[in-house]
Amino acid sequence: MKREVIIACDFASAEQTYAFLDKFANEEKKPFVKIGMELFYAEGPEIVRAIKKRGHKIFLDLKLHDIPNTVKKAMAVLSRLDVDMVNLHAAGTKEMMVAALEGLTRADGSRPILLAVTQLTSTSEERMHTDLLIPGTVGDCVCHYARCAQEAGLDGVVCSPLEAGMVKEACGKAFYCVTPGIRFADGAVGDQVRITTPARAKEIGSDYIVVGRPITAADDPVAAYRRCCAEFE
Repeated sequence: MKREVIIACDFASAEQTYAFLDKFANEEKKPFVKIGMELFYAEGPEIVRAIKKRGHKIFLDLKLHDIPNTVKKAMAVLSRLDVDMVNLHAAGTKEMMVAALEGLTRADGSRPILLAVTQLTSTSEERMHTDLLIPGTVGDCVCHYARCAQEAGLDGVVCSPLEAGMVKEACGKAFYCVTPGIRFADGAVGDQVRITTPARAKEIGSDYIVVGRPITAADDPVAAYRRCCAEFE
């Protein structure tokens, strides 16, 4: 399984996004990019089509969480955008995940990779207990959600890199672990809680790492991206 770095394009406008992506115009490999809520809500589906035309693979990170029928219909719409990866919240139940898979699958049987978000990397174990009223460890919760996602037919989960090894043990090596919460050893932590470095994420078992500010806010984003790829891929 090939490892890849995904750049989180968490920008407020198409103009800012294109200006950033233009920095990679001379790169032999077009970066895999994540489009999240901020950019998608600002620019709509057209930003997805435009970035796809530039030759980038796209992870559409909208974290759907609603009743099964609503999620199924929403996924049917997203499947027409020709993205490579989409996600939803595992907390929406197996029924919702099964419905999402049905909606995402096209008439010819093709579909993007579908992932379930387990626990956000900003959520500490204490907050999980006090705010969400979920007992046990973060690892227990993540692995339970991962098993539910696998039983529903999904391809993998989004989790902290710290839990990637546990997920692989619970669900097998072919089950994808896509992990945000990546920081360089000499970089700032920001608002993330459960984090690690690209190199350590590789050792633990991540298949894809999602990297935002360490690349997008770097003085030289291209150099930061290359460093990330060198450490992880």
